[in-house]
Amino acid sequence: MNKQINLAIFASGSGTNAENIAKYFENHERIQVKEILSNKKDAFMHKRADDLDIPSWTFSKDQFLDPSFIKRLVDIDYIILAGFLWLIPKFLIQSYRNRIINIHPALLPKFGGKGMYGDRVHKAVMESEEKESGITIHLVNEEYDKGEILHQAKCEVVKGESPDSLAKKIHALEYDHYPRVIEEYILSGSK
Repeated sequence: MNKQINLAIFASGSGTNAENIAKYFENHERIQVKEILSNKKDAFMHKRADDLDIPSWTFSKDQFLDPSFIKRLVDIDYIILAGFLWLIPKFLIQSYRNRIINIHPALLPKFGGKGMYGDRVHKAVMESEEKESGITIHLVNEEYDKGEILHQAKCEVVKGESPDSLAKKIHALEYDHYPRVIEEYILSGSK
């Protein structure tokens, strides 16, 4: 029999992507979201996790950077980042090599790196007069947004576009692609 594959989602904000991923895997025969973690005690994702009956907990920067943090990830096979902004510590990357997945709201390698998240990315895309933007789903390594790219999806940036209207297009791409790409990547490596 195939082993159950457990995911931990790390999120910092409202948790819409975390919720979308959790719902996607709700009745999956192999993959389940076991817990949702945050670096913010008041993040709305805790309410979403509660509504989904998924345990959630908060950690501090000191806890996150302490190698004993890994002991709190009991039976976790993959870490999924969903709007989580901190750089992942080296010990966690080494323990979960090629098993930490992130999504970025632009077409990497453009508009990536430290400080490039959310509206900052969309504003930079607009200021650069790009004709297209999109999402990049990638593995996490020791540098911001530099891990192996698993999937990209594009959308057109139209004349007169605002950062808000672009963000809506990007969110739609995230919801459509992120859970499926996570599933495909995990299942391709765990036959």
